[in-house]
Amino acid sequence: MTDELVLREVEGTITIPAATLNRIVVAAAEAADGARVRRPRRGVAVEVNGASASVSLQLTVRFGTVLPELAETVQTNVARAVERLCGLEVRTVDIAVEELVER
Repeated sequence: MTDELVLREVEGTITIPAATLNRIVVAAAEAADGARVRRPRRGVAVEVNGASASVSLQLTVRFGTVLPELAETVQTNVARAVERLCGLEVRTVDIAVEELVER
């Protein structure tokens, strides 16, 4: 994960720590019904390159959930949250379903 995101604007500088980027991704991913980030501290990676970002995350998914639909929802949620809250263009959101759980 990137150490921190530094946004330099005419008005000043905004610094977003890696833990905050992580929380944004986790909250957005877990807003999808049936998805939980498997290990929030180690299961999320955000790579920032200039004004764009790539995200990868590992999920635990409720058994019976349609995986392609869930993945698409998580990808959309994460991309929108990072773009809206951090002003970054999200190039990719890669998802690995690591575990299925009964619920």
